Amino acid sequence: MESENKVNRSRRELLAAGLSLAFAGCGPVQESAIPTPQRGAASFVGKRSAPLKIGFLYVGPVGDGGWSFAHDNARRIIDQEFGSQVLTSFVENVPQDQRAERVLQDLIGQGNRLIFGTSFGYMDAMARVAGRARDVRFEHATGYYRSRNMRTYDSRTYQGAYLAGIIAGAMTRNGHLGVVASIPIPEVIRNINSFTLGALTSNPNVITLVQWVNAWFDPRRETEAANKLMDSGADVLFQNTDSASVLRAAQARGKRAFGWDSDMRHYGPDAHLASSVVQWAPYYRQTVRDVLEGKWVGGGHTWWGVREGAIDIVSMAQDIPPATKERVQTVKKGLTEGGFSIWHGPILDNEGKLRLLPGVAASDKFLGAMRFYVQGVQGIVPSVE
Repeated sequence: MESENKVNRSRRELLAAGLSLAFAGCGPVQESAIPTPQRGAASFVGKRSAPLKIGFLYVGPVGDGGWSFAHDNARRIIDQEFGSQVLTSFVENVPQDQRAERVLQDLIGQGNRLIFGTSFGYMDAMARVAGRARDVRFEHATGYYRSRNMRTYDSRTYQGAYLAGIIAGAMTRNGHLGVVASIPIPEVIRNINSFTLGALTSNPNVITLVQWVNAWFDPRRETEAANKLMDSGADVLFQNTDSASVLRAAQARGKRAFGWDSDMRHYGPDAHLASSVVQWAPYYRQTVRDVLEGKWVGGGHTWWGVREGAIDIVSMAQDIPPATKERVQTVKKGLTEGGFSIWHGPILDNEGKLRLLPGVAASDKFLGAMRFYVQGVQGIVPSVE
């Protein structure tokens, strides 16, 4: 049922109306200017006489300062490191509906033989296109559908959320934290909970308030949600949305907040406590190398975190107590070396039900199906219907 709900939700989401295409080193161009399909695209095996063409689908604008910005930073790193071996392009503001299928077909027509879809809502479209374009390799972020020529990848963002929580618990003055949340799927619920678990280690009396905006990128709604949380007493804000609007709202009202996905300190320098960032370059680097060397294999899933260099907490504010910063570094070291587990029982939900037995470390299956709030989070998890 959870899988069905995710698929139905992905069909309903609509984030941005306009489509634009940009190539490495160029500015946006109109859809009518999309190049004609290239003939004789290089295969993935044997000698390559032409660069590997790689396409990226972004759910928001490249300049969102968060999620899509982080993916595009990684794309640029791929350009720099692989040079003439690759030619990358991206399409931004791609709606998560049937129009994504047309964009995918356009990318294939232009000769792209490796395509990254960087948001959950592209899963249906990618699965359909992958079934027809067997000579193209598809990589889907945060999804679960896999096939011979399609695999999935994700980052353990909940680790960055936990690290931010450690700071939030130490820095709140009244014990009220706020989270601006996007879509009520396990990924986001897991981040809210992990943020709260981290905060409780610094302040056992904190409570977390949540405002859902039902969108990944919607600056207006993100700002409104942030203001509602501050009106309700939250003095430290966290987010699982893609723009810098939450940090800006906190800056305007003299509160504190975190950056998410990318380093956002410049959007609210007085409010900024730290940024929980995702580094996609390690995975993209390995994937491109595998394709170029003929080692790419479909059907798998990769979930990297602090240990692999995919997650970090950066640009911590100067007024954070030294002991708190030291605690953050200790946890990072434990996550890197494997000696620390965020999700380790006993874990109770906010209704007092035991969700994880004492001494038991959560499995990825447990983390991937999360539909409850931990103690400290107020309210109930919304339905995805």
